[in-house]
Amino acid sequence: MAWWKEAVIYQIYPRSFQDSNGDGIGDLEGIIQRLDYLAGSKDSLGIDAIWLSPVYPSPMFDFGYDISNYEEIDPVYGDIQTFKRLLKEAHKRGIRIIMDLVVNHTSHLHPWFIESRSSVNSPKRDWYIWKEPNHNGPPNNWLGAFGGSGWEYDKRTGEYYFHSFLKEQPDLNWRNPDVEDAIFRMMKYWLDMGVDGFRLDVVNLYVKDEFLRNNASYFMKGPRPYDKQVHAYDRDRPEMHGILRRMRKLLDSYDEKRMFVGEIMQDFPGNVLLPATYCGRNDELHLAFNFMFLFSPWKAERFYQIVKDFESALGEDNWPNYTLSNHDFPRHITRYEKGADTIARAKLAACMMLTLRGTPFLYYGEEIGMKRQKVSYNKIQDPVGKRYWPFHPGRDPERIPMPWDGSESTGFTTGKAWLPLYEEKNIVNVEKQKEDPNSLFFTYKKLIQIRKDRKSLRKGKLKILLSADKQVLYYRRRDGKEETYVFLNFSSKPVSVSYPRKWILNEILFSSNNRISSHELEKELDTGGLLLLPNEAVIFGK
Repeated sequence: MAWWKEAVIYQIYPRSFQDSNGDGIGDLEGIIQRLDYLAGSKDSLGIDAIWLSPVYPSPMFDFGYDISNYEEIDPVYGDIQTFKRLLKEAHKRGIRIIMDLVVNHTSHLHPWFIESRSSVNSPKRDWYIWKEPNHNGPPNNWLGAFGGSGWEYDKRTGEYYFHSFLKEQPDLNWRNPDVEDAIFRMMKYWLDMGVDGFRLDVVNLYVKDEFLRNNASYFMKGPRPYDKQVHAYDRDRPEMHGILRRMRKLLDSYDEKRMFVGEIMQDFPGNVLLPATYCGRNDELHLAFNFMFLFSPWKAERFYQIVKDFESALGEDNWPNYTLSNHDFPRHITRYEKGADTIARAKLAACMMLTLRGTPFLYYGEEIGMKRQKVSYNKIQDPVGKRYWPFHPGRDPERIPMPWDGSESTGFTTGKAWLPLYEEKNIVNVEKQKEDPNSLFFTYKKLIQIRKDRKSLRKGKLKILLSADKQVLYYRRRDGKEETYVFLNFSSKPVSVSYPRKWILNEILFSSNNRISSHELEKELDTGGLLLLPNEAVIFGK
C-alpha cells in the first residue's frame, strides 16, 4: 500500500513552530531541532510526514503564499542547504516532507510577472491574465477572495491583470502551455532533490473561463460580496482535470512514489462531492482535502453522514482524508469547547481522526490542545484580518507560536515573536504534557502507535454505524482476519449502544477514560450492549 495512505501527516506553519536564531520567526533550523519530538525516538509523537507551509522567497504580503522564487528558500527560514539538511534529517527519522505548492498565482515581485507587466509585447505577457478595460472599467465582474475587484489596473500598459486574492498575487495563465512547462520543471527540481510530495494550494482555481464571462450572483448569500457570486467561470473549469492527470504522471514517474494533495476551494460549508471529482479514477490528485469536518457541529450524526458521503463520492478507486484544523480555520478544540467536557471531546476527536479509513492531517499544537487565541487589532499580521476586522479576526489566531514550555518565551524564541505568544502556556505546553500520562499529547501518541500496530486501522475496510439515539458513532475496520472496533460517544451523558452480535470485542486497546477491562464497560452480553461514559472513545481489538 502507498505510504501516504497509511501515514499520519502533520502540518507545520514554519513561522510559528520553532525559532532558532532569535529573530522571533520560526525557521528550518528550528524544525530540525524539533524533529525528535515528531518521530524517531520512543518519546516522540510518532507522525510519518510533515506538510510544510510555504518557505520559498516571498515579500510576505500573504506570508509565503505570494512566492517570488520557486527554487530557493526565503532567508528568514534559512537557505537551500538548510532545507537539504532538513530533508536528510527527516528521512533519517522516517519522516517524509511534503511542500506547499502555490501555483495559481505568484508574487507581483516574481521575475515572471515583472517581465510580463513590462510591456504588452513582453514574451511573458501571456503568462498572466491580462485584459483591456471594458468601458473604462474592469473586464468583468470577478472578485478577489480577500475583498474588492479581482482586477487591478496597470497604468504602465493600460490593461488589467487578474488576481484571485491580493493584488500582490497575480494569477498565472494556465492556458499557456509555457506556464505548465515551467511549473512542471520546478516540481521536478524539488522531486529530484528528494521531496516526497506537494500540497497544492487552491488547485481548482488554476484555469479560468477562456471568454472571461461574468459570474452570476446568488440572492442574499454570504457576508462578503465574494460569497454572493456563483463562481462558475473563475474556478472549477473542466480543463483542470487534464492538467492534474499530466501532473500525476510526473509524480508517478518516480520509482519511489510521490504524492500530491489538493486544496479545493468552494462555498462554505461546501460538500464532499466536489473534492472527490478532482481525484478522477485514481489518475488525478492522490488526495483531495475534505474540509467538511471543519464545519460540522459536535454531533455524531453529522460526522457519520460526512464519512458516508465522502466514501461514496470517492468510490473504490480513491482514498479518503480528514482534517479538523489547519492554518486557515479556527482550531477545533475551540470550536468544540464546552467547559469541563473540552479535553474529553478533544480526545474523542483524536480517536476519530486516527481510526477512520483514510489519511489524517494534524495541525501543529493540536496534539497538546492549543486553542485559537485572539489577536488585538494593533498586532494583526494577516491581510484578511486587517481588511475585515472586527467582522473577521483573520487567521492569526490559528497561527500563534507553539508553546514548548511554560517560560516567558514559551521555548519558541529568545527574541520578540512575530505574533503574540500563547497566553495559556503555563497550562498548555509540550514539556508539561510529556510529563502527564493522562495528557492530550499522550492520547495522540498512544493512538498513533495503535494505528501503526494494527494494519486494519491503516488500510482496512470500513463499516460505519450510528446508534438509534444518534449519540454514538461506531465502526469496524477490517483487514483479513484482523478486526478493530471503535466506539465514540458524542453525548455528555452515559449511553448504552447495541452493536452487531458478530463483533467480537476481545480486548480494550484504548479508552479515553482509561478503562482497561472489558467488564468495566459493562457489556450486556445477551443484548450485545455496551455502556459508554460521557464523551468516551473506546477501541477494541479482536
